[in-house]
Amino acid sequence: MRAVVQNDKNRSSWGTRVRGGIAVLAVAAIASGCAQDSGQEVRPAAGQPRLKAPEARALDSYATRLRTAYAARAQAARRWGLRQVPLTAPPAPLHKPRITARRGFEVDDQEELGLPPVFTTVPTRQKVVFLTIDDGAEKDRAFLRMMSELKIPYSAFLSNFLVKDDYAYFRRMQSEGVTLNNHTLTHPYLPGLSYAEQKHEICGMQKIMKRQFGKAPTLFRPPFGNYNQATLRAAKSCGIEYAPIWDEEVFVDHWAYREDDQDLHPGDIVLTHFRGRAEWKGTMVDDMRRFLNKVTAKGYAVARLEDYL
Repeated sequence: MRAVVQNDKNRSSWGTRVRGGIAVLAVAAIASGCAQDSGQEVRPAAGQPRLKAPEARALDSYATRLRTAYAARAQAARRWGLRQVPLTAPPAPLHKPRITARRGFEVDDQEELGLPPVFTTVPTRQKVVFLTIDDGAEKDRAFLRMMSELKIPYSAFLSNFLVKDDYAYFRRMQSEGVTLNNHTLTHPYLPGLSYAEQKHEICGMQKIMKRQFGKAPTLFRPPFGNYNQATLRAAKSCGIEYAPIWDEEVFVDHWAYREDDQDLHPGDIVLTHFRGRAEWKGTMVDDMRRFLNKVTAKGYAVARLEDYL
């Protein structure tokens, strides 16, 4: 409940600021009218553009839209059984953080060859995490409705042998603003393959994604998080720029952590999978409920990974 109350306080504060802004604009409008009536034109200082203040009605309309959006999200949170309303992510940063390979995750000649960096966390001070979902085995329609109604961004990493039976499911996902990324053709252990075989797995998936979804992605996740220099060289040759893996993994019944502190951190990438009752003790909706309840309770919003790259 604390997050809901806080959101209500924030909303009230926003409403107060909007009303204050409207009052300031009204005063400005009166002053401008008086100047015009006196026959004197008010000019800006030299070199400054003339500014036209937005109408008070426009500000009030914007505040109303914010309140309406929050109310819809709160209703969706209740409908999907969440403990709290998920926090809204801040706007995408104007200046993207510099992404480098995580220390210890580099390969030989990483920088000299300009290879895609492998990383688990995006450098940011914002309390955001990034949700990524792998492979594409489960095609849960309720999951699509849940994420759409809650406005939760996520990134999908697809393997063709698991998605080829229902490309339309992922096209619907894409139509909701989800970025579809490369997770190879057949999900092999890449370091066990030759360079040519790895290139076939990655570039082959690039071609399929361009044909099926209209665009070849620039993000690639190696299956199991395993790779070598040949993997990254092959990925680069296929047009890949980044190779994000993960810092935490969420399952329908527990979390797993990479770090010793067993906790979330700003900018962490969280992994889960397209799985259902056939393999897990629950559905993708159950999995997302566990994920959202935890990150919200910890004060984190879910942001879109591609907005930071």
